[in-house]
Amino acid sequence: MKQNDLMPAPGSNKKRTRSGRGISAGRGKTAGRGTKGQLSRSGGGKRPYFEGGQLPLVRRLPHLGGFKNFNRVEYAPVNLERLNVFAAGTEVDPEMMVAAGLIKSTRTRVKVLGDGKLSVALTVRAHKFSASAREKIVAAGGTAQELAQE
Repeated sequence: MKQNDLMPAPGSNKKRTRSGRGISAGRGKTAGRGTKGQLSRSGGGKRPYFEGGQLPLVRRLPHLGGFKNFNRVEYAPVNLERLNVFAAGTEVDPEMMVAAGLIKSTRTRVKVLGDGKLSVALTVRAHKFSASAREKIVAAGGTAQELAQE
């Protein structure tokens, strides 16, 4: 076999149809556009989202307000009143809160809120404390220690 013998397979190469080039070409006269109407004209056609004058879908839907801050830090809230389940002098940290069923996971950060009364002296370790929670823990004879924000 020589280089000049190489040829494409029969029927694999086909000339493209040239539209609007006379009646004998098969796509003459209206050139496959039909007769009359918006789509038969040069430059005719509809712009995107156009629905024939009907109010378009994008205008019928409500506006989505605002945005979601992907840098937001979520805290699992724990009210002070719920810490009364621990014995006096206990060091309460997120692992102990998960074991007691106060929060779901140790991966979430914990904020202790000052709702209710604390009747036992505890060393509470959490990521954040509200001002009233910190006061009530100290008033009950305990300490509030903030954990490092990872």
